[in-house]
Amino acid sequence: MADQKSRILIIGGSGYLGKYIVGASAKAGHPTFALVRESTLSDPVKGKLIENFNNLGVTLHHGDLHDHESLVKAIKLVDVVISAVGYTQVAEQVKIIAAIKEAGNVKRFIPSEFGNDVEHSHVVEPAKSGFDAGVQIRRTVEAEGIPFTCVSCNYFAGYFLPTLAQPEATAPPRDKVCIFGDGNAKAIFNTEEDIATYTIRAVDDPRTLNKILYLRLPRNIYSFNELVALWEKKIGKPLEKIYVPEEQILKDIKESQFPLNVFLAINHSVFVKGDHTNFAIDPSFAVEASELYPDVKYTTVEEYIHQLLI
Repeated sequence: MADQKSRILIIGGSGYLGKYIVGASAKAGHPTFALVRESTLSDPVKGKLIENFNNLGVTLHHGDLHDHESLVKAIKLVDVVISAVGYTQVAEQVKIIAAIKEAGNVKRFIPSEFGNDVEHSHVVEPAKSGFDAGVQIRRTVEAEGIPFTCVSCNYFAGYFLPTLAQPEATAPPRDKVCIFGDGNAKAIFNTEEDIATYTIRAVDDPRTLNKILYLRLPRNIYSFNELVALWEKKIGKPLEKIYVPEEQILKDIKESQFPLNVFLAINHSVFVKGDHTNFAIDPSFAVEASELYPDVKYTTVEEYIHQLLI
C-alpha cells in the first residue's frame, strides 16, 4: 500500500546524486519532498530539474541548510530524511541533526557520505578532512540516538568510468592509459541510478536500521588492470599502459589544485590502498545491498562500458 510507505525528505535534492534519489523515491511510490533554496527555483539550469520534480509529484519545500526554522518545518512533514549535500558540506550536517532532534519525529536519517566508507580509509589530504567530517557525523548521529542508515556506495560510475578515471580527461582513452599503482587493487563502480534505487529500498527496511549498507555489487568489482582489459576488448586494440607509482601520485596530489587534488587523493585510496575491498563486511553493523535486494537489476560495469562506444 502506497500510504504505508515512509514520507521522505531529500536535502540537496538538486545536486549531483540528490536528483537521482528524488527520482527513485518518487518512482518507488514514497510521498517525496525536496528541500530547495529560493535561488534554485530561479536558476535556469536547475529549472528543468525542478520541472521534472513537479512532474514526478514531488513536493518542493523552500528552505536552507542554514535556516534552522525552515529545516525543522520540512522535517516535521516526513518520516525519513536523506541528506545528499555535497562533499564540502558534510560537516555542516550537524545543522540537519539539530533540526531532526528538535522535530522529534524522524524514523530514519541517511547522512551524505555516499562514496568510500569513511571509516575504512587510508585517504590522504585534501580528501582526508572530508572523510574525517563524515566519521564525526556518524558519531554525532549515534550520540544523539537518531535511527540511521549509512550508504557506502563506492565509486559513482558516471564520474569515473567515462574517462577510466584519467585525471582531467573528457573521454575514455584510445591510445594510452595511466594506471594508478600496480593496477591490482579491486575497486567498485555503481551507477548513480542504482545507488539511488538501493538507498530508497533501505529506508523502510528493518535489516538496514542503524547499519551501514555497502554496495558491493558482484559484477561491478574490477581492478584497474581488469577495467583496461575490458575496454581494450571493446575497442579492439591494446592501449599503451603507464603505471604511476605511489610516490608519483602523492607528489601529484601535493602539486595539484582543487578539485583535481581531491580526485587524485581518492584514486590513491582506492586504486593503491584498495579501500573499497580491503576489509570484510561485518554483519554485526553492516549489510550488503545485492544480498538484501537480489531482485534489483543493476547496471553492470560491462554494460556501462559498452555504452561508451556509442
